[in-house]
Amino acid sequence: MSTSGYTYLCRIETLQEGVPRRFEAQGVPVSLVLTGGEVFAIHDLCSHAAVSLSEGEVEDCAVECWLHGSRFDLRSGEPLDPPATRPVPVYPVTVEDGSVHVDVRDSVLSPQLDGGAQQ
Repeated sequence: MSTSGYTYLCRIETLQEGVPRRFEAQGVPVSLVLTGGEVFAIHDLCSHAAVSLSEGEVEDCAVECWLHGSRFDLRSGEPLDPPATRPVPVYPVTVEDGSVHVDVRDSVLSPQLDGGAQQ
């Protein structure tokens, strides 16, 4: 796979299983999560309260927002629990020769916040 359009974020060995880690790719906050041997990239701001998802807990391929407890599927960005009702973008990831790259230009969704949230 070509990494054209992808942004290098880190070496795979800097990620810990089940521990989200915040990066910035082309000005976009991204949380990388290694879980089940796979790397996922999700927009780092909760769609409900605009707080960092990389500070949350990971379980069963989902990350939990530490502030209000909404969980988001790492594969789709869909909210699994309230109070969040809008998904967060997820981004394509490639790992080549131990280097993790993300394409933030090709998100599944545009970053949006629920009604009263502020960025």
